[in-house]
Amino acid sequence: MIGRHALAVAGTLLLALFVATGVVEAQQTPAYRVGIITPGGSNYAAGVSGLKDGLRELGLEEGKQIIFHVRDLKGDVKSAAGAAASLEEEKVQIICTFGTSMTLAAMHGTKSVPIVFYAGTDPVVMRFAASYAKPGGRFTGVHSQNVDTVPKRLELLKDLVPRLRTVVIFYDPANPVVPRSLQAARTAGGKLNVEIVERPVASVEELRKALRALRPGEVDALFRLPDAMVNSDADYIVEVAAALKLPTMFYDREVVERGALASYGFSYHAIGKVLSTKVYRILKGANPGDLPIEQVDRIEFVLNLKTAKAIGLTIPKSLLDRVDEVIQ
Repeated sequence: MIGRHALAVAGTLLLALFVATGVVEAQQTPAYRVGIITPGGSNYAAGVSGLKDGLRELGLEEGKQIIFHVRDLKGDVKSAAGAAASLEEEKVQIICTFGTSMTLAAMHGTKSVPIVFYAGTDPVVMRFAASYAKPGGRFTGVHSQNVDTVPKRLELLKDLVPRLRTVVIFYDPANPVVPRSLQAARTAGGKLNVEIVERPVASVEELRKALRALRPGEVDALFRLPDAMVNSDADYIVEVAAALKLPTMFYDREVVERGALASYGFSYHAIGKVLSTKVYRILKGANPGDLPIEQVDRIEFVLNLKTAKAIGLTIPKSLLDRVDEVIQ
């Protein structure tokens, strides 16, 4: 028979065990919660990976010191504002957005949570910030100048494909950012004697249908504008273009690694790592309005030589010498 003293001792030990367990669980509970809004697709996934890699290198490991609330919209960009609102309701400490339209939606969908963004359009023009040096509000991030480089990308595509006469561009007409880059493409096309074939598509389903409707020889190449919905399906674009032996020009190197012909721009993974430093500083107490917006200072021309050969393009040495990186 167990005496009262033994029961008291056992009770004390059990209480101590519960307290100790609670302490351990508390120590294991991540201190930080970060929301992420991505349009979807493997290119943006590379940006998310870069963000997580950067924070891990800074000492915040996923599942330990930090947890991520990811909203992968899978091309349904119209749901971005609602996704941002739900993240704020979950009381994340920061929301990271990938894409200008995602950032704009987050601005309208939230009230006070700090936003760390990647944007391809001037964030001051978009009113995310008062200036690059001192944003002044709850937004900071990285700007890649994707709209500004549209003419150069079209020029490089013409160099790659000297016979270039027609270029098809798919875009979401509801995207408020598209008109700027589309006008830039029209102007550049006029100077290069290249016709821009405009194909508005309102959803991923419409995009895929329009891609499947393309016929061999209908256009000479495919050119991608900064557009979150279209970009979310980049891998399918590459797949269809390969079947049609259609040259493609993008602005992110990751899609060239997966089979696009060329890009003139940046790496999403590298963008994510830059964002991680801003997220870290805000989590540690910095005011986002005091953190300068960074601009991508290295724009690279990347070429997939295997794809060029597969679609029957011969790249002259003079052009190869201008390429920053050749993927074999």
